[in-house]
Amino acid sequence: MKKIFFSVMATVVLAGFTACSDSKDRYVDLRTGKPVNLVKDDQSGLMVDESTKKPVYIYVDTKNNDTIYGKTGVVINGQVSTNSDGEYVYVNDLEPYEIKDGDYKKEVEKDGDIKIKDGDTKVKIDGETGEKKVKTDD
Repeated sequence: MKKIFFSVMATVVLAGFTACSDSKDRYVDLRTGKPVNLVKDDQSGLMVDESTKKPVYIYVDTKNNDTIYGKTGVVINGQVSTNSDGEYVYVNDLEPYEIKDGDYKKEVEKDGDIKIKDGDTKVKIDGETGEKKVKTDD
């Protein structure tokens, strides 16, 4: 059964805490789940991986428990989802899509709103605020 990305993200952050006892490794690349040393690129102004010099799309600051959008440096807590390929993405970057698998259905709308139906449970996540509402048919 598929799970909402929040539990996976919490695991990644927890792994980052244990792996990042050194303040040098306080950031975790959300797509790889690995600690990354970030530096600001002088030309683009983006935060880049110090060793590869490539921009980091989404990263977790394990000191402040924040998820950060690499393109802008904006905190995007609660505004991360998975795309149809299972990759973590900022909800504002998502193209609308729908996944169906038996009793499970996930719909991501252009505005970032996410609707999940799994059996008798319905979850709606506001794409702008990250607010989550859960409804169970009992």
